Amino acid sequence: MYQSRRLQKIFEIQKEIMGIHPLLERVFPVVIAKAGHFLIFDVDSSERRYVFIKKEPSPVPLPEKLRAAFPLECYENRIACVVSEDAFQSLEGYVSIFHEFVHCYQWESCEQELRQNLTVAEKEVARGNYMWEINYPFPYSDPEFENTYFRFLDSLNTGDPEKVFKHREVLKQILSREDFEYMVWQEWKEGFARFIENKIRHRLALRENHNGIEKPLNRVLFYEGGARFIEFLCNQERELLTGIKAMFYKILALE
Repeated sequence: MYQSRRLQKIFEIQKEIMGIHPLLERVFPVVIAKAGHFLIFDVDSSERRYVFIKKEPSPVPLPEKLRAAFPLECYENRIACVVSEDAFQSLEGYVSIFHEFVHCYQWESCEQELRQNLTVAEKEVARGNYMWEINYPFPYSDPEFENTYFRFLDSLNTGDPEKVFKHREVLKQILSREDFEYMVWQEWKEGFARFIENKIRHRLALRENHNGIEKPLNRVLFYEGGARFIEFLCNQERELLTGIKAMFYKILALE
């Protein structure tokens, strides 16, 4: 009953935020990671209530605090939001659930297709690095990259298209193909999720999330840079807001 009340609040918050983007009109399976097990919940036929599906052991050790989205082999490989119990203890935690729902939406709409065309994904998987999205050895500490990316961020703040695309071109020139693809992948995948997350935070009167520009730099830099770049691109071409596949190619600068 307690879990039912906590899960039901997802629908209460959804009513407040669903006008932000069409993807928020839908919710996805929610999995509570607890004591080495997955407690799997999904919506019933009314799509207005979560019901308990089953409990399954986790195939890997689980961290105490978890926020993730991935397909569950034990649930017909369906994409799900997977969180630890603390996600239900604050409004911020519920926002993180909707952040993961964005990833669920990406997965179901076009992520797998886009991933198959990435050289960086192909090469890293061939090396046995199946966690490349998390641990890819990107040259964050390279001074030329760092200076160029921060100039890119500054140009987004001023909104000057000429400078924005000039710095993007420089990034393409100074990075290897794999490095550039990795940057773009994170900007699109995590940047879009943060873009939506901050729209939700604004609607709910919460402080926006702009983490990532602190040193030493890591992949979270691209969460922030991607969110800013996506906002800039959507202001230029409104249709990109819902056309997230076209958005990816726009970030990659192929269209």
